[in-house]
Amino acid sequence: MFEINVMTVFLLLAAFLISSIKILREYERAVVFRLGRIIGAKGPGLIILIPGVDKMVRVDLRTVTLDVPPQDIITRDNVSVKVSAVVYFRVLDAIKAIVDVADFHFATSQLAQTTLRSVCGQGELDNLLAERDEINDRIQTILDKDTEPWGVKVSKVEVKEIDLPEGMRRAMAKQAEAERERRSAIINAEGEFQAAQRLADAATIISASPAALQLRYLQTLKDIAAENNSTTVFPIPIDLFRPFFENRPPASSQAT
Repeated sequence: MFEINVMTVFLLLAAFLISSIKILREYERAVVFRLGRIIGAKGPGLIILIPGVDKMVRVDLRTVTLDVPPQDIITRDNVSVKVSAVVYFRVLDAIKAIVDVADFHFATSQLAQTTLRSVCGQGELDNLLAERDEINDRIQTILDKDTEPWGVKVSKVEVKEIDLPEGMRRAMAKQAEAERERRSAIINAEGEFQAAQRLADAATIISASPAALQLRYLQTLKDIAAENNSTTVFPIPIDLFRPFFENRPPASSQAT
């Protein structure tokens, strides 16, 4: 009978020790409550609790990736869009994350959604599309400030997708096409202007030397003949006929 009691006590003691020993991983912390009062955060490694007296809550200290679902947003220029984002945060103070907020995951998610709608709704559509880095920084700063009392650190926020209405997409496509046509027209006009300047400079140089003009005519004939055309156009400079017009007698003398 005595041996049975010893064996029972030994088994109870072993079960007590096993239930009192907890092992925490490197990225985990245990917030321990003793009779409802917090006594601190323990871990990582081996910790010992008093069964029936101590209660612990595990807290993961790794960075959490929070996917913010698409939010309906009306920008300052009255354009309705859907914006989604991703938030990266981690717990820095396990005690605050458990004691000061009921569910820090849910609280951070809701705060991220409202902040995303607020920040994106304050700007115009063009700013929302072109200044994503600035918007990301603003959202991250606001979230980090609001979650600091919970022991949560928001390290990064990225706007993931901006879904535009179909009509707005067509309008932006037309605008982009018109902008490309405008740039093309400007480039063509600039090319014509530069070509005209070069031609004017060339004409000035050639007009200073009649021999250069004759050489230019001969070069043109050579280029035409190289194309194996059946018809050859021979340009005759007006200067060849100028002596005939200058030596022609006046009409009154011919009448007499």
